[in-house]
Amino acid sequence: MNIKIGRRSLKFEIIPTIAYLCLLSLLLSLGAWQLRRSDEKQAFIKLEEQRLASGTLHLSANVEDDLDMLKYRNVTMIGSYDQAHQFLIDNQISDGKVGYYVLTPFILQGGNKAVLINRGWVPLNKDRSILPDVPVDELQTTIAGRINSFPSVGIKLAGAEIPTDTWPSVVQRVDSGILAKKLGYPLFPFQIELDQDLPGGFKREWRTATVMSPEQHIGYAVQWFGLALTLTLIFIWYSIKKDNE
Repeated sequence: MNIKIGRRSLKFEIIPTIAYLCLLSLLLSLGAWQLRRSDEKQAFIKLEEQRLASGTLHLSANVEDDLDMLKYRNVTMIGSYDQAHQFLIDNQISDGKVGYYVLTPFILQGGNKAVLINRGWVPLNKDRSILPDVPVDELQTTIAGRINSFPSVGIKLAGAEIPTDTWPSVVQRVDSGILAKKLGYPLFPFQIELDQDLPGGFKREWRTATVMSPEQHIGYAVQWFGLALTLTLIFIWYSIKKDNE
């Protein structure tokens, strides 16, 4: 197919044209996806700032189980750690090393409901069969932290949410309903990231922002759109050249 543009004409061959259109659609889709991710990150940062500025919530057994409304809120609570029943979230990476996040149930004062306190990261032992020692120094206490969802995993394997029979109990993916059944008392469907300044925890580097900023996503979008433009110019040049030949 030939298209006249002034004194020049473009000759479009079927296979190169199809390849061009497929690559162009892919590049434009990737650019649009990066722009959507930028919008999502901006909304995330705005929500996080709003929640952190909304004041500290006192968490009690009467607070509703609504993670969407409570996520990123700073909280304080009074109660006691269940030292005998702790969970280790497996395959957690810190500074390139594999280890566990330590989740300790914290039974709230005045009720039988608990929340899982993420007390931080501990390294994996050389002998994987030997679990790390994760003592609780003070059982009855007042603690503070931030509400967040449980750590995510890349690939959700079948049975990953089933904890081991031993204590501490190792689990790949946290399902608060399943862990509550193992404990014998109800749990909130979220974790509390223990405040970094409080004792009784391990390595804590809680993220207060997204890994990639909205501006970085926009930068990647510009790159994808730039590649789409470059591809188009190359395709036009190739088509003119083929016609001249």
